[in-house]
Amino acid sequence: MKKMILALVGAGLVAGSLAAHASPDADRKQLTEYLKKKAPKIKVDQYVNGALIYDKDAMAQYQSIMDFPPFENVVELGKKMWETPFANGKTYASCFPNGGKNVAGNYPMFDDKQGKVVTFEMAINACREANGEKPFDYSGKDIGVLTSYARTLSDGMKMNVKVQSAAAKEAYERGKHFFYQRRGQLNFSCASCHVDNAGHRLRSELLSPALGQATHWPVFRGGDSLVTLQQRYVGCNKQVRAEAFKPGSEEYNDLEYFHSYMSNGLPMKASVFRK
Repeated sequence: MKKMILALVGAGLVAGSLAAHASPDADRKQLTEYLKKKAPKIKVDQYVNGALIYDKDAMAQYQSIMDFPPFENVVELGKKMWETPFANGKTYASCFPNGGKNVAGNYPMFDDKQGKVVTFEMAINACREANGEKPFDYSGKDIGVLTSYARTLSDGMKMNVKVQSAAAKEAYERGKHFFYQRRGQLNFSCASCHVDNAGHRLRSELLSPALGQATHWPVFRGGDSLVTLQQRYVGCNKQVRAEAFKPGSEEYNDLEYFHSYMSNGLPMKASVFRK
């Protein structure tokens, strides 16, 4: 374990660092090209499967599990939540274009009026508040259960995050900085594991590539244990012994904005099983 950590630390960010203030599209293309050079036999659209692309046996097990997912009951509960009317008689579908179908891939989006990044979970809470309901806790279970179904309405949609205004670019750059900044006692960044060392093992876990990571959340780890993307950010920060922010924080919203843009053009798929 110690040797593996030293190897990861020593690898640095030689290939993973993106040019400061490059365009978001240039960043995405550079990351894609770097990962393609590392693993030329892997097609770009396969990156939505995370670390499974590096292990044929694990992929086969995943496909078998997904034939009869052990978390179907949770997704069904999410569907019930989505379809149950608020006290005023409206539902979540009333808050989104096309009843919520093929919209999740547009998030996170930058709201120029609010001057901040808005995630899909934030849009759901805004819907709740607009209809006289209390918002969900981003660290709680309810938001994950609801989105475990709500995001399936966008299955197959290609990620389509946009960075248009100057303020949006600033938020994107903050997220990018967070992704590449080393932190914690182990001195790791997100990129240390998910760019430079994607496909390598840490303990018994294969490290997944950043490309495609934002397409399949929430995930169910080890059965029906649900984890949202930002809850995973918390876990990652704790693993490198860094102080974690709360889900829904500006820091994690900006990180998700950058992180999701890197998966633009890749198809979404929710919810999925991961070890």
